[in-house]
Amino acid sequence: MDRDFAGGGSAAPQISIASEGGSGTPVPDLSIEVDNLDDVHRRVIAKGMPIEYGPTREPWGVRRFYVRDPFGRLLNILAHD
Repeated sequence: MDRDFAGGGSAAPQISIASEGGSGTPVPDLSIEVDNLDDVHRRVIAKGMPIEYGPTREPWGVRRFYVRDPFGRLLNILAHD
């Protein structure tokens, strides 16, 4: 089983329903908050997955990028500043 993106910690789950993606982007299918955005970005690039947006720092205090999973779902990978 490939566990490249599995974390060892425990965080309280949060569910938000988005009506827009922000900064003129499409609404993502799923947002995933990570501890180290640069590390996850490098790992996504190394797997050959094309980045669709970012990475960028947004005015509401997050850094993020968009990537599509193998099933075509748009993922918003983010970290709070």
